[in-house]
Amino acid sequence: MKNILFFVAALMLYTAANSQNSLTGTIISKNSNEPLLATVYIPQLEKGTTSDFDGNYIVNNIPEGNYNVVYSALGYATVSKKILFTKGKTITKAIQLEESAVEMEEVIISTPFHKLQSENVMKVERVSTESLNASGAVTLAEGIKNIAGVDVISTGVGIGKPVIRGLSSNRVLTYTQGVRLENQQFGDEHGLGINEAGIESVEVIKGPASLLYGSDALGGVLYLNPERFARSGETHGDLNSTYFSNTLGTSTNLGVKTSGEKLSFLARGSYSSFSDYKTGADYRVTNSRFNEKDFKTGLQYLGSKFKSTVRYNYNRSNIGIPEEIGEQTQSKDLELPFQEVDNHIVSLDNTIFFNNSSLDVKAGYLFNDRREFEDDQSTAALRLKLSTFNYDVKYHLPELGNFETIVGLQGMFQNNKNEGEEILIPDAKTTDIGVFATTHFHLDQIDIQAGIRFDSRKIDSEAARNPLEEDFIPALDKNFNSFAAALGAKINLFEKISARLNLASGFRAPNLAELTSNGVHEGTNRFERGNHNLNSEQNFQTDLAIEYRNEHIEIFANGFYNAVNDYIFISPTDEVIDDTPVYDYLQDNASLYGGEFGFHLHPHPLDWLHFESSFETVTGKLKNDNYLPLIPANSLRNTFRVEFQDGKSRKSSSVFITLKNTLDQKNTGDFETRTGGYSLLSAGIESSFKLNNVMLKLAVNGTNLTDKEYVSHLSRFKPDGILDIGRSVNIKLKVEI
Repeated sequence: MKNILFFVAALMLYTAANSQNSLTGTIISKNSNEPLLATVYIPQLEKGTTSDFDGNYIVNNIPEGNYNVVYSALGYATVSKKILFTKGKTITKAIQLEESAVEMEEVIISTPFHKLQSENVMKVERVSTESLNASGAVTLAEGIKNIAGVDVISTGVGIGKPVIRGLSSNRVLTYTQGVRLENQQFGDEHGLGINEAGIESVEVIKGPASLLYGSDALGGVLYLNPERFARSGETHGDLNSTYFSNTLGTSTNLGVKTSGEKLSFLARGSYSSFSDYKTGADYRVTNSRFNEKDFKTGLQYLGSKFKSTVRYNYNRSNIGIPEEIGEQTQSKDLELPFQEVDNHIVSLDNTIFFNNSSLDVKAGYLFNDRREFEDDQSTAALRLKLSTFNYDVKYHLPELGNFETIVGLQGMFQNNKNEGEEILIPDAKTTDIGVFATTHFHLDQIDIQAGIRFDSRKIDSEAARNPLEEDFIPALDKNFNSFAAALGAKINLFEKISARLNLASGFRAPNLAELTSNGVHEGTNRFERGNHNLNSEQNFQTDLAIEYRNEHIEIFANGFYNAVNDYIFISPTDEVIDDTPVYDYLQDNASLYGGEFGFHLHPHPLDWLHFESSFETVTGKLKNDNYLPLIPANSLRNTFRVEFQDGKSRKSSSVFITLKNTLDQKNTGDFETRTGGYSLLSAGIESSFKLNNVMLKLAVNGTNLTDKEYVSHLSRFKPDGILDIGRSVNIKLKVEI
C-alpha cells in the first residue's frame, strides 16, 4: 500500500510539474524597432510580468488552457493574443506594438468573454480609480461623475448614488469583488458603502445588462475591479494620504501585498474624516460631515488546474444628515441625526481549468447593518439588517470553430430584518434564480454576440405595525418571472472606423419600498404609499456606437433609445397624513434617449499633448409626455492634458485643466423645479520620482477653482436651496516600495 501511495504522489507531482507552461519573447516598437518596457498580463489567471530594458519577458507556471494574453505599453495600442498552452511547453512570441492616441487598453472584466474594449461587442467605459482621484473627487461616487453618461444623486459630498443615462436606484446594479452589492440601494439617501481604496478600476455598462446579471441591471452596471495581487516573486507596500482644503478632510490608506509562485496575499486599511463642506457662498452645510473606516484583504492560490481567490471587505461609514443651515463649525464630530452603516462583503472566486474549457464558481455573502440615530446616540430609531448570499456559476464551453459559448446559473437568497422603532420596509425574504446562455462569433471584420436568459424572483414579506392603524403593512407573497435577450455586433467598416450595434432587453422586479411602503420616510419628508399590484419593469434598448481612431485622434459617437414598459415612479397626491404630503407609487410606459459624443486628440510627434472633449445628453419622458424626474442635465467637458515620461529620477509628470459646462435643466418631473446651468473649472499637476527602491508621487489639484455658487439638478439639497461644494485645493502624497 505504501508503494502505491508513493507512486500516486510521485505521479501527481510529475503531472503538476509538467503541466506548467512558460511564455517568453520580446516586445518592440513597430515604428522604430526599439525594445519597449511593456506589461504582459493573462487576465484569466491574474498573472503577468514586465519586459526588461531589452524588451525581453518571461511568464512561468502557466496552467494548461487557452488564454488571452495582453501586451500593453504607454503610448501604444494594446495587443491581445489567444494562446493555447499544453504539455508543459515553452511558447515564444515576438510582439510589435504600434503607436496610438488611445490610452493603454485593459481587458473588460464586466462582460463575459474578457475582451479588450477595441474587440468588445458591447461598448463599456473603463477608468482607473487613480485617474478619478486625480480629478479631486472626495469619494468614489463623486469620481464616477467624470465618466461620460454617468452622474450621481448626491446628498452633500458623503452620499452619492450612481445614475447611468438617466436611470438610478434599483435600476443600476453595482458589482464589487465579482459579486452583486446589496445594501438597501432603494433609498435616495443610501450611498455605495464602498471606499475607493483597494479598487483598481471602474467599468460601466450603459444599458440593459439583465442577460448577464439578472434583475436590477435594467439601466446598467457599475463594476468595481479590486486591486490586483503582486506579480509572482514580488512584495510591495504603499502609503497614500490626501488633504482636502474645503472640508478640512484627510483620507489615508496603507496597503501591502506579496506573491509567491502559487500563493498571493494583500491587505489594505483606510480612514477618512471630513468636516462640513463649504459652498461657493462661503457658508458651511451643517452636519454634512462624515467619516469612514475601510479594510480589504485577499488571498489567492494558483495551481496547475485550479485558481481560488477569497476576498473580504469591511466598511464603517458614519454620515451626518443635514436638516438646515445652523452653527458654522469646523468640527468633525457627528451631530444628531446621523447614519452609522456597517458593510461586510466576503467573496469566493474559484476557476477550474480544463484543456479547452473552464468552470467559474463565485459565491458571496454580504451583511449590511444600517442604523439611523435621531434623538439619542445610544439607540437607533431605524435599524435595518440585510443579509445576502449570492452565487454565480459559468461554464466556458470548448471553442467550436469561431464560436465561444458560456452557459450559466445565478441566484440570490436575501433576508431583511428590522430592529428599530421606525419601519421603512417590512421584514422580508427574497429568492432569485436565473439561467442563461451567451455566445460570441468572431470573424476578421465582424464579431457577433447573442444570448438569452430566464429569471424568477420570489418576495415573501411579513406584516408590520398594528392592523387597526392607517400605516399597517400587510404581508406579501409575490413571484416575478422574466425573459431577457441580447444581440450585438461589432463591425470594422474601414481600416480605422468601427461600429457597434446592440439590441438588448432588460427587466427589474419592483423592490420592497415600491411594493410595501406605508408611512413617513423621514429622509425624504414624504408619506410614501406602496402598491402591491406593481408589475416588473421591462425595457428594450437600441444602442449604436461609431468610432474612428488612428495614432493621432479618436472620435466617438454613441446614441441610444430605451423604451421602458411599466416604469415605476412616485407621484404626489392631494392627501396629507401626519402633516406630511402623501406620494403614491404608480406605473406607466416611459422612454429615454440621448447619447455621448466626443474626441481625443494626441498629435504626433507631440506625444506629450492630449486634448479630450465629450458631450452627453439624455431625455426621459412618460407616455403622457411628462418628463421623468432625476434626469441629469446636458453637459460638455473639455480637458487639456500634458504628460511627460522623464525616465531618470523623475519618472513621469502630468498637468491638466478641465472645464465642465452643465446646461440648464428645464425638462423637470412633476415635483421638480428648473435648475440653472453652471461651469466648473478644475486643474491639477502631479509628478512621480524614483529614489532607489522607493517611488514617490506628489499631486496637487483644485476643483471648482472659481468658487462658483451652484446647485446640481440631482442634489437632494436642492429643494432646500442648499448649494453644492465650493472651491477645494487638494494635496496627495503616495509612497510606494
